[in-house]
Amino acid sequence: MGFWDAFKRWRLAQKGLSSGKKRRVYDVEERISSLLGNALWIHWLLSAVFVICFTLLVVNQEPSSTLAGQEAKSACASIALSLTALMMIRMNHRDLLRKNGVLLLLLGGVLLHVVLVRLISYWVDLNGMQVQYKLLLIPFALAPMVHSVLLGRRAGTFSAVFVSMAGTLLVPSDEVIVYLITSLACGIAVVMLTSRVRKRVQLLRAGIYAGALALLFTILFGKVLHLDRMPQTTQMMSDGTMFVVAFSVGFITALIVSGLLPLLEGAFSLTTNISWLELADLNHPLLKQMQLNAPGTFHHSLVVASLAESAAEAIGANAALCRASAYFHDVGKLKKPEYFIENQSEGMENPHDLLTPTMSALVIIAHVKDGVDMALKHKLNHRIIDAILEHHGDSMVFYFYRKAQEQKALEQDKVGRGLENVEDLPQIDDKNFRYPGPRPRSKETGILSLADAIESASRSLKKPNPIKIRGLVDDIVKSRWIDGQLDDCTLTLRDLTRVKESFAATLRSMMHSRISYNKSEEGSDRKSSGGKSAADTALGRQILSPATSATASDVSPS
Repeated sequence: MGFWDAFKRWRLAQKGLSSGKKRRVYDVEERISSLLGNALWIHWLLSAVFVICFTLLVVNQEPSSTLAGQEAKSACASIALSLTALMMIRMNHRDLLRKNGVLLLLLGGVLLHVVLVRLISYWVDLNGMQVQYKLLLIPFALAPMVHSVLLGRRAGTFSAVFVSMAGTLLVPSDEVIVYLITSLACGIAVVMLTSRVRKRVQLLRAGIYAGALALLFTILFGKVLHLDRMPQTTQMMSDGTMFVVAFSVGFITALIVSGLLPLLEGAFSLTTNISWLELADLNHPLLKQMQLNAPGTFHHSLVVASLAESAAEAIGANAALCRASAYFHDVGKLKKPEYFIENQSEGMENPHDLLTPTMSALVIIAHVKDGVDMALKHKLNHRIIDAILEHHGDSMVFYFYRKAQEQKALEQDKVGRGLENVEDLPQIDDKNFRYPGPRPRSKETGILSLADAIESASRSLKKPNPIKIRGLVDDIVKSRWIDGQLDDCTLTLRDLTRVKESFAATLRSMMHSRISYNKSEEGSDRKSSGGKSAADTALGRQILSPATSATASDVSPS
């Protein structure tokens, strides 16, 4: 389709009917998840295929399997287990059913895991290997690790439980207990170790721990060669081989998962914390450009990132996503950096002095559209683009709105004195002073919206202290809540309470007051403090000094 579209644009350009360029639009690329969509019939088709494939896998077993030669029992057991799994997903994991691509990843992952268990069992039996190698060669961590990293801890736990139950239908009856306990232990351990992965080395560590647990349970259940059956040298070699196999399988499983993650993320439109941290690299071209051309905006983004990340951690939201989104949320200001107050230096002429309030508001509001355009050009993640679109919601640019009302009041005064005609009065439309939206639709963008407003307002605080900071945070959050900016996100009142506490604590650590002293006092401070530095003495005074109070002024546009 992409080639055909390019060809049609070329033909139109030849006729002079097109420039030959394609306009960038904000839309998710055609990947597996977007192709499958959320159609109900595809959901039922995937479920039916899963039940059929799992049933065929269990019915056609090897002679050594638990239900070998009992096709009716095998079919009933497999159908019952697969339907139970689907019901568990429907009851406890409804968020996974919103996209058929995610459902395909979940069901396909556990089915592939079960297929590997079947193939490894068949290969071990075919080569006449000892039973302990069958248990040690099974990659118990595969499906739980993939689903835990990509879909979360609950999905990883579901995978660990299902593949453990499914494997009991494929292994010999005398190995059912040891397989079930080993698989559950390894799967749950991997889920616990990979629920908040921020570095790829954590995957390797989880894989090695899974191999260690598999070896431990193999030894505890007596699935080892006995000393009375072979010479001591042979026994030592066998034990060494078991250690190498167990840790190698866990390590290789983690390596495979680490290599597959980028492919799975791209195919199913998912993003892990590892990718968010890679995207938050300050050497990104857009961020480097912001450091040079809009240093005030860059510093503002760094502070917003710290506020949003801490608040997200307080309520269990995605902190890495909040940090990456905060870095790029104001990237549209690069188009006209001098029109934003944080980039204006002392003595610099304010370009808004030459514009009407309506035009100034349009310039300020346009940074959202410009940011989306730049994000599309640099192929940023669609969640980042959502954050750029939603971080202001449909809120109003109050500074220029009030300025427009003041100008209208002056014009009305002139009309009252007969200096102006009523027809010449400017019309003020609220829509011209509101951002296009949409409002924040997730916890992360809701937190980012609040952090952005609070950081901008905190610059107006004179002599900040804990009381002023907490009052500012409460006022901003309350005004956003009353304005309806948080109606579409999933932040609860309890979440907002924790978010406010986090914002206040972070701001206190950033804006702590300092005590000034004269140079003439430095020598006396050193003598009176017994050789201590003036900074140490000042620190003691700071601790003992009482807090001051002041009121915050109105916020300038930023």
